[in-house]
Amino acid sequence: MASKTLLRRVLTTLSSSSIGNPKTPSARRCSSLSAASTEAPLPPSPIPPSIKSSTRVPSSLNEAEVAKFAAIADTWWDFEGPFKPLHWMNPTRVSFIRSSLCRHFERDPHCARPFEGLKIVDVGCGGGILSEPLARMGATVTGIDAVEKNIKIASIHAESDPLTSSIEYCCTTAEKLVEEQRKFDAVIALEVIEHVADPSGFCKSLSALTVPNGATVISTINRTMRSYATAIVAAEYILHWLPKGTHQWSSFFTPEELVLILQRASVSVREMAGFVYNPLTGEWSISDDTSVNFIAVGVKDSH
Repeated sequence: MASKTLLRRVLTTLSSSSIGNPKTPSARRCSSLSAASTEAPLPPSPIPPSIKSSTRVPSSLNEAEVAKFAAIADTWWDFEGPFKPLHWMNPTRVSFIRSSLCRHFERDPHCARPFEGLKIVDVGCGGGILSEPLARMGATVTGIDAVEKNIKIASIHAESDPLTSSIEYCCTTAEKLVEEQRKFDAVIALEVIEHVADPSGFCKSLSALTVPNGATVISTINRTMRSYATAIVAAEYILHWLPKGTHQWSSFFTPEELVLILQRASVSVREMAGFVYNPLTGEWSISDDTSVNFIAVGVKDSH
């Protein structure tokens, strides 16, 4: 399988590199680009995000990132709005997650609702574009987000379909769910880790929410010159798919860094794949090319 071959390459790179000693860098409801300039900034120096253990903090929230996404919350279900790239990518993300979780939990991938009986939390759920397909596949879904407006929009949209109206949406954080001793069979955080203040603490919270032998799924953007050219320069400054400043290149992660962060959080990565966009067809596909967008599926240690 391509994802397994890719993971072996990542682990080989990890074992032969010095990344092991990184430098320290810079429905139920609960309440808990601008036309003036198109000149993209130069990429910052490639300093890896901190993956050292740190003193536990109440939350890994980055308040500036929360405010940034709160400002465009109304557009979550506008297929031509700021979240257009996520809507385009979403079917490919869902397809990979469905296949991976069916393999892990030994479910029939041809079944209409293969996730019946599984409890899944969608961390950083936004307007619910992942939570809803998970619910349609039979999962008992909890969607959480730090932006209250996102939760309201997700809740309203979910009510329109009987298969999604049972999603539990909460304005809260992963850390707060840990304090509440919540546990899930699968914990999913897509395009979230690059926006948090403490990636290491965030991954430890995701791990704490995952039952032993459960699945932890994270997707993010690789820190390469190609990702800078496509995810920032092209997407934000040329094509105007995203508002300028949506991403900070220095906050991206290499696959090796993500594997190491998860290892230190007692999660062993078992699968990895890239998502590749074809500008000629306008379609996304699963690939072993992780130079821009990639996803990792890990298993929580049983001890």
